[in-house]
Order: sequence, then structure tokens, then C-alpha cells
Amino acid sequence: MTAYVINPPVETMVPVEGGGQFPVRRIYCVGRNYADHAREMGADPDREAPFFFSKPRDAVATRPEVAYPPATQDLHHEVELVLALGAGGSDLSPERAKMLIYGAAVGVDLTRRDLQAEAKKTGRPWDASKGFDQSAPIGLIRPGQSPESGEISLSVNGETRQSGDLNQMIWSSAEVVSHLSTLFRLEPGDLIYTGTPAGVGPVVSGDRVEAIVSNLPPLRFTLI
Repeated sequence: MTAYVINPPVETMVPVEGGGQFPVRRIYCVGRNYADHAREMGADPDREAPFFFSKPRDAVATRPEVAYPPATQDLHHEVELVLALGAGGSDLSPERAKMLIYGAAVGVDLTRRDLQAEAKKTGRPWDASKGFDQSAPIGLIRPGQSPESGEISLSVNGETRQSGDLNQMIWSSAEVVSHLSTLFRLEPGDLIYTGTPAGVGPVVSGDRVEAIVSNLPPLRFTLI
């Protein structure tokens, strides 16, 4: 029997619609996967190869209250379709990659935009701007294939901030998984945040956020 020298970390879980828990292994995120968002961030949206960054698995937030992080004056919301993988593999075709998807959920990539801007300016890593505590709110995972079209939107205190359609993604869900599998061996338990449409903007403590993606269970939380 293994003798731990400290208490092992608590496993990160995301509830599944209908019951059960999805254990999280890694969180991958895709940057600039909607043309309008690429433009608002000052980039060329002409189907450049997707690029990825990551968040630690304990960035997951599933409760109705999310803590506003320290060390920022400019916290931004980014609504995203999240893929939950039930199988693994590497160097996969889009057709094979699609078969890895266990289910999908609504997620929000919270970003300390001021720290990200400073990191970009100085050529430093984005970790502090993207991978902080509770920076990856996520709703219930619905088992089955992920939607390929339908509304993706986010409102703050009842006011719509982001609005688009999943069919506006530059790289489809299957293509995102395929590209990612050329960089990492994917495994069951991986979550993939697939990008956000235009309209990202600031939120403050006390704001009520509602995120919708197609017919998936909506995600609602309040910043405290």
C-alpha cells in the first residue's frame, strides 16, 4: 500500500447531465477560433493553424458562485463550447478524432486581460492570465456528439455581450481534436475549450453571467 507523505490532491470532477461525474485530466483551450473574435483581437482570421494553451484541471468551477481573481483590473468573459473526451489517441484524422468525444458542455474562459496584454508585449507566457483559480467555469456535460451549429451567446446582468453561431468556427470540433492530437497524446478525461465569438469584455464582482451554447444545459454563475 502506498504511503503518501502529504494528502493527495482532490480529484477534479464535472457533473454529467442525468447523473454521474466526469473526472478531469487536462484542460486545453483553442485561441482565436472565430473570425470575428480574431479580428477584434487584431489577428488575421484566414484559417491559420489553430494554436493552443492550457489551464490546470483545478481551474474548473462548477458552483453558482465564482471568485473574482486577485491581481487584475480587467477580467474578461469568453463563452465557449467545451468538448469532453471519453477516449484517447494521437495523430488522429478528423473522422477518428470525432469518435473520441464523450459529450459537450457550456464553458467560460475567464481571462485577466491586463496580464495577458502585458505578457504579449514582453513575449512572456500567458499562464498567469489564463490559468488562475476558478478560471474555467463549466456547466453540466451532456453525453453524445457535440453540436455543430446553433446559438453561442453570453449575457451579463441580462444584457447580451456575445452572440454567434457554432457554424462560424474556423476549425470544427473534430478538426480541433485532430490538430491537438498531433501535439499531445489525448486521453479520457481531457476537456477542450474550442474558442469564443466576438464581444469579449470586462466583468466585475457582483455580475451575473449566463452562457448558452446550442441546446446544451446553460451555465449560470455570479462573480463574488
